[in-house]
Amino acid sequence: MDFEKTRFNMVEQQIRPWDVLDTNVLDLLFHVKREDFVADNQRQLAFVDTELPLPNGSKMLQPKMEARLVQDAAIQPSDKILEIGTGSGYLTALLAKMGKQVVSVEIDPAQKALAAANLKKAGIANVTLVEGDGVLGLAEQAPYDVIVVGGSLPVVPQELKNQLAVGGRLILVAGDLPVMACKLIERETNTSFRETALFETCVERLKKFEAVEPARFSF
Repeated sequence: MDFEKTRFNMVEQQIRPWDVLDTNVLDLLFHVKREDFVADNQRQLAFVDTELPLPNGSKMLQPKMEARLVQDAAIQPSDKILEIGTGSGYLTALLAKMGKQVVSVEIDPAQKALAAANLKKAGIANVTLVEGDGVLGLAEQAPYDVIVVGGSLPVVPQELKNQLAVGGRLILVAGDLPVMACKLIERETNTSFRETALFETCVERLKKFEAVEPARFSF
């Protein structure tokens, strides 16, 4: 299989038509090898427009979704980023290439170990992996310039918003089937936030989010 040709087709046929036009993000998709972050028997599927299953039962986001999250988070080279749900480590790698530092929380220890191996193989060194339930963030290392959630949640947790630095951005998919939306929450001051619905989509639920009491989410 010609991975480079398939990668080019993915960018031109899936990514660009989904309004991913930032040249930095598009270039990044050619440099971070997505096929190296999936199982050996999935390498030929690495560029397909679908959510690929991971060993722990969760799913890898579609390539176009990963690209939109990275683009719409407007990551700067100096940004400290919190990722919730490491998964395969591919989105983690994209974030790490765009920002200064990534802290990524993964609830499944085996999946965390797999992601660590993938990141090491890719030469990504500015990532700290933390085992735990990241639904409520990681307050001990806050504040963050960017927070990215790698799976959907029913609503936006106030705890995540509170861990943003002023000027920081939280991007996630929130809602319930059949209606979910990708949302961008920007912290304008210590007490005020601006929320923008970017586009409608459907994304696999973040693993084990049910453990959090609904009352702890903000509507």
